[in-house]
Amino acid sequence: MSQSRDFNAFAAVLKARGARAALAYLNDGVPHRFSGVYRIDGDNLRNVLLVDKRGEIRPAFLEVVPMDASFCQFVVRDGLFRTNNSATDARLDGLPYQGVVVSYHAVPLVDSDRVLVGTLSHFDLIERSIDDSEFELLYQAGHLLSDFVPR
Repeated sequence: MSQSRDFNAFAAVLKARGARAALAYLNDGVPHRFSGVYRIDGDNLRNVLLVDKRGEIRPAFLEVVPMDASFCQFVVRDGLFRTNNSATDARLDGLPYQGVVVSYHAVPLVDSDRVLVGTLSHFDLIERSIDDSEFELLYQAGHLLSDFVPR
């Protein structure tokens, strides 16, 4: 019998097996290849945790991303961001990752003091959508995961 996909199940995985297993749990519920945690580091976003369904080494272009070139800037500004296809999303016109990171669904990563410290996202290099229930789970996870991932 499979465990129910909800916040309590996510929290149980996080507590029992740690941040990487919890991020993998989130990734299992979506079609996206990648799920990642980015921490704000000055004018950049630094990838501190990444799950890749293919199990490959993190691509170099995902390690450190300038805030003003990132899709994460919209999460910081607006509190969330969703695009199934960045290539056709006018909000992203002119950004260097438009059409490279094609699908991107992200929420704020906040610490226990409710301070924004980064982003939590599902993304892929091809068009993908996300169910509202999985996006809500991602949002809830963004309020718990911060204290468990590397700084």
